[in-house]
Amino acid sequence: MPATALSVIVPVLNEAAGISSLLVELAPLQARGAQIIVVDGGSRDGTAALARGFRGVEVVASPRGRAVQMNTGALAATGDVLLFLHADTQLPADADTLITGALAFSQPGGRVWGRFDVHIEGRPWMLRVVAAFMNARSRLSGIATGDQAFFMRREAFDAVGGFPHQPLMEDVEMSRRLLKLSRPVCLREQVRTSGRRWESRGVWPTIVLMWRLRWAYWRGAAPQALARLYE
Repeated sequence: MPATALSVIVPVLNEAAGISSLLVELAPLQARGAQIIVVDGGSRDGTAALARGFRGVEVVASPRGRAVQMNTGALAATGDVLLFLHADTQLPADADTLITGALAFSQPGGRVWGRFDVHIEGRPWMLRVVAAFMNARSRLSGIATGDQAFFMRREAFDAVGGFPHQPLMEDVEMSRRLLKLSRPVCLREQVRTSGRRWESRGVWPTIVLMWRLRWAYWRGAAPQALARLYE
């Protein structure tokens, strides 16, 4: 699979503080042929303008909502492989090579999607434990989170109809859909994601909240109701 087959889709909303550093980090992938798409959900802090300042980066406007934004980015993507990246998450330097090997295009019937292990950056030591449990749970269940940088073949994305139009748990539902096609490739190489959500709300309260939300979703609660609880 040539490097030009990879499209990196970054949904953003008011990410002016970090978008420039992210696009600098993605520049080596772009130089090797990856398509970089920033999907802005109506930022009011100049995020889109900053992204447009990077040569070759495509900036697409979208209604607000991570799932909607990722689907919008996929419509603009030309790659055979789609990588969905949170704006506060840093990929390994050789992410494109790792994904190419993971999906093994030359092998019919192989895995069609995957994710990376995650490292949560931040001062609290408990964040290391949270990340370790996230990675282990994902490897066991086949359910990935958006923090782990989803990647998938384009035909797999199309086959499941893209991300569900729901305000929360879109990553869980997308994993369920993709599991009907194959188990995920669980790469042990790590993406590094910000622990700002955990630090701002407190690590333990956030752990309790996320488990409550996941349990309620498994029991059939509406994503809209869970989103209000999350906010």
